[in-house]
Amino acid sequence: MEGYAKLIEEYRGGLLENTHYGYICVVDKDSNVVYSAGDVNSKVFYRSASKPVQALPTIAMGLDREFGLTDTECAIFAGSHTAQDVHVNALESIMRKAGIDENDLIMKPAVPADVQSNEERIRKGIPPRKVFHNCSGKHLSLMLLQRRLTGSVKGYHEISSPAQQTVLRAMAIASEVDKEDIGIGIDGCGVPVFAVPIKNIACAFKNLARPEKMADEELAEAARRFVPMINANPIMLRGRGFICGNINRDQNLIGKGGAMGVYGVALKEEGLGISLKIADGTDYLWPFLLAGIFREIGYNKQETLDMLYSLNSGIIRNDNDLVVGEAKNVFELKRG
Repeated sequence: MEGYAKLIEEYRGGLLENTHYGYICVVDKDSNVVYSAGDVNSKVFYRSASKPVQALPTIAMGLDREFGLTDTECAIFAGSHTAQDVHVNALESIMRKAGIDENDLIMKPAVPADVQSNEERIRKGIPPRKVFHNCSGKHLSLMLLQRRLTGSVKGYHEISSPAQQTVLRAMAIASEVDKEDIGIGIDGCGVPVFAVPIKNIACAFKNLARPEKMADEELAEAARRFVPMINANPIMLRGRGFICGNINRDQNLIGKGGAMGVYGVALKEEGLGISLKIADGTDYLWPFLLAGIFREIGYNKQETLDMLYSLNSGIIRNDNDLVVGEAKNVFELKRG
């Protein structure tokens, strides 16, 4: 486990059952590391935690205003939605207003991740659709960008495309790394995914929360417009009862998770950016871990802590709702 720190232990019947390792990094408004656990220079893929940054070029070019998109519709550009009605309605509205054909989305048709929405789809005999895919909001943003730059949405998913090169530049600026140093992979939905040191994910979220620190005024202005859209419409990031929707209800926070245990969040007033990765890819422990981090750094807003603990309090229950164990935050934040 070279480079990783021990983050969480899970006990059952008093015996240690699971140990979760990973990284935590906290940076200040000037991108100095103020707290850390594990090697903050370890490079990881953002996965969907990058979505709030990936949408900035679309907002910077004013494409939301050009097509009369509402703030609610724009917020889904940063979402990993579950295809609840509120999500599908927004996506269909964006496509109508912008004249985008759902068939041009490059992913396979999917079913809603929300169980009730999928059951309703089955009852109505509706087949899988591309728009049901959790990343379709991001894809629509990329299609708008590609069409503005080339006159067509074709090829929007290719790293060599003008849309992806524009996004890559935004990722480099927000993350405070050279474009050439960003690792490139292919995400689950078929578009490029970006890897940077875990420290620089914290920097990117800090820059979203403090746009005046963004080293590009057009992207900074886009962040000033876009982040409030997310905070005003947090349900668009995932849906009801999920951490990303709930964390962004706190108007002082901007946060987004990604696959394989990655999470980024920033505190606006304090000017702090936080990134974490649970190395085994676990995400059900995010709320418990974030609550522990917030307590350690002195962010004690009770409503937010209560919300996180409502999602995962650290108490382990079995299928009969009996308490059978507990999770413990065991990370040690090193200063500086």
